[in-house]
Amino acid sequence: MDEGKRVKLGLVPKLVIAIALGILLGAFAPEPVNRLIITFSEIFGSLLRFIIPLMILAFVTMGIADLTCGAGKLLGITAGIAYASTLLTGVVAYVIAVNLFPGFIGAETAANIGDPEAGMLAPLFEFPIAPLMEVPSAITLAFILGLCISMMKGKGRGLALHGLMGEFAAIVNKVLLGVVIPLLPLFICGTFIEMTVSGETFAILGVLWKVFLTVIGLHLTYLLTAFCVSGALTGKNPFKMMRRQIPGYISAIGTQSSAATIPVNLQCAEAMGVSAEIRNFVIPLCANIHMPGSMTTIICCVTSVLLMYNMPVGPDLIIPFIVTLGIAMMAAPGAPGGAIMSALPFLPLVGIASHGSIASILIALYITQDSFGTACNVSGDNAISNVMEMISRRLAGR
Repeated sequence: MDEGKRVKLGLVPKLVIAIALGILLGAFAPEPVNRLIITFSEIFGSLLRFIIPLMILAFVTMGIADLTCGAGKLLGITAGIAYASTLLTGVVAYVIAVNLFPGFIGAETAANIGDPEAGMLAPLFEFPIAPLMEVPSAITLAFILGLCISMMKGKGRGLALHGLMGEFAAIVNKVLLGVVIPLLPLFICGTFIEMTVSGETFAILGVLWKVFLTVIGLHLTYLLTAFCVSGALTGKNPFKMMRRQIPGYISAIGTQSSAATIPVNLQCAEAMGVSAEIRNFVIPLCANIHMPGSMTTIICCVTSVLLMYNMPVGPDLIIPFIVTLGIAMMAAPGAPGGAIMSALPFLPLVGIASHGSIASILIALYITQDSFGTACNVSGDNAISNVMEMISRRLAGR
């Protein structure tokens, strides 16, 4: 190997190392060392709470402004299919999780984990960073700006504001890519130090692998179903389409980003016979609004965490969360962990605080499976692109 070439670890290996390091430090390191790491982890949590409303304002505004203009019927049909697909996978994931997970996450597990705050070390000091606005205010402002920009653009106005919000979204995305995502391992390390000191870690890790296998199984089942439906509608062989999707699937596992996988996914669509006009429209659009893999992972992780802490998991809580999350994840940052970051503000819908130890456990559970969720997302995009190719031909009378 060239000495000048450095091996770069992906986010998942870094998080696995952070989890292992957190367990070791929590078990064997002196209390002052652990409290120092926990202090940095708490500061990062304050920064995250500050960024969340800005992220919602930036990405939801741009998502609405860009999503509701331009491609007419094809845009509406594509968005409808993408949203329906995301919601359906969330409901299926919930039904499977709520019936399967209690078999290995029950009262005994909840008793072993206990109170997530009990026995945790306090940070050396706190550095609170107050958000500029509350999450509901950010959501309301984002919808107002997004809808107004979209309508103004149709009349040749609002282009300056659209450009300004685009630059703002780019800044927020840069913060996520340059600060939030790189520091997640430190955040997770601090979380597992706290859990180890309080005796929770091993009970949590004992169910992690079972949840992981369930999520992967649901992803693969979704892809098989999606390509079979797409093949039935278009007259194409679904197994040939799936074979041609392999480069996109593998690339998504490596990048952990739907946006970063767009170039490879466009090539997969071309290999499947999707026209340039349709693939150049559908693939970038669906990379931001079609999240079946992420939805499956989040719902399974949320259900498992709720069961861990013996909290309610009824459909009256989860279904509204699924419907809201399907919208919140639209135009989520094309960065690893973007979907779970978008979900954080809405965790109170299911009784989980958007910050704190339970949210940290949820992030850890999600991020370790994020590569496969992203791969499911982008692969599902090409199942849709083939259907949209067929629909476009019918609309054009061809």
